[in-house]
Amino acid sequence: MNTSKQNSDTTETTITKTGVKNLWKECEDGEYQLHTTIFSTTESDEPSFALKRVNIKDLDKRKEVYGICGECNEPGTGSHWCRPCNAKRFKENFKNWTSGNKNIDELIQQSQLNALHPSKRLEWIPFEKFENVTYLTRGGFSKIYSADWPEGNIEYWDIENQKWVYESSIKVALKSLENSSNISNDFLNEIRYYISDHFSCFNTVVCYGITQNPDTQNYMMVLQYYESGNLRNYLKNDLEYEYKIQYLYWIIDGLLAIHDAGKVHKDFHSGNILFYNENVLAISDLGMCQPVDDNEQKGVFGVIPYMAPEVLRGYQYTKAADIYSFGIMMNELMSEDIPHNDIPHDHLLVVKICKGLRPKISEDTPKLIADLIIKCWNAKAENRPTAKELRQILFKYLDNIDVESSEIYCQIEECEKIKENKLKNRTNENQSKNLQTHPRAVYTKTISSSSVNPISECLDCELNELDLNQDDDNDE
Repeated sequence: MNTSKQNSDTTETTITKTGVKNLWKECEDGEYQLHTTIFSTTESDEPSFALKRVNIKDLDKRKEVYGICGECNEPGTGSHWCRPCNAKRFKENFKNWTSGNKNIDELIQQSQLNALHPSKRLEWIPFEKFENVTYLTRGGFSKIYSADWPEGNIEYWDIENQKWVYESSIKVALKSLENSSNISNDFLNEIRYYISDHFSCFNTVVCYGITQNPDTQNYMMVLQYYESGNLRNYLKNDLEYEYKIQYLYWIIDGLLAIHDAGKVHKDFHSGNILFYNENVLAISDLGMCQPVDDNEQKGVFGVIPYMAPEVLRGYQYTKAADIYSFGIMMNELMSEDIPHNDIPHDHLLVVKICKGLRPKISEDTPKLIADLIIKCWNAKAENRPTAKELRQILFKYLDNIDVESSEIYCQIEECEKIKENKLKNRTNENQSKNLQTHPRAVYTKTISSSSVNPISECLDCELNELDLNQDDDNDE
């Protein structure tokens, strides 16, 4: 895991690395086709972290250059990463390993031949390579474990000593899919999303490879472990406003990468936003991602408080549905309260959301942010902003957060006073911050099935018009 630079810091040129001794050579502007970090040409000039292959002379300003390979004299495609040279090395090693499954072998081999960066390369990792495998949690069809990986993943090829250099002794998460001994397309597709060049390693979880549990025979994804937990856990940290807006920017930047790839996330909630530390976060659980134009009805999946009303009525997931979920997360982060945590997540909650119920916006939320939240969870999907629009707006707020004359600065100043008074009153009344949830508030994925209960009926088909027209008293 590369934590040497924050998501928003991409101005430095990467030329040298300890132990490589100038075998990677600097290149001149306009001379080579390089794998670079592209910056947008919008008026705000905020960075886009989508990785593309372009001629360096086409860059307007600020670029990250990876140098020239000391072996083939071709431009690198990542930090001390030469795709053609490394592809040859990986291909020579194909005969030395197999997963036992043709589809998995082909997926891993193709990733190694095409990887433009080490984070986009998979490998087959025998289960015995892991130590201290520990069960963590369950979600949807999967179980999550933590494990130590002493050998670790490949970082780069040491040209001078002609050997791979590893990031050793790392902790990983193992995601096991039930009944995956007979490998499914869904399992393989999720892995393809993790290694897609559309998704930057800055804002989506890195998948190191695939392994297999010898006891269950289930295949497991080997994923980057995020030691600080998820966004929902992070609410306990009393974050400063600058961090909150920075996190919102990083989250929407990651979602934009998914939308730009022609996909929708479909399960976007705070449990799927993971923190490595306060400077690195990533979007996880890409297994639900589907093409925007995929009209095949496959049921409705999600965590009810984050699901858009049109989705709860049984309509297709869209980019706008992801934006609704982002709006719920925005409010969750700003208010530091989990949405609808004090009521059961049942048929009545589904009905109320479709009738307009939304979480309360905290009084210490800056009005500029509150206005964005309201736009994101608008009942009409067509009235919600796009991910691109949100990223541009949040970048402007972030850029002006220390400018005393700016509107966002003044609003944060006022909100800090309100928050301080709230904390003081809470202390005086000897009350602690309460993040406890109702015993029937469920923040794991709900999966529609046959009509065995009112919730699945609501999620799998349109809501009954009688329900939508009930009085609130009757709902209660």
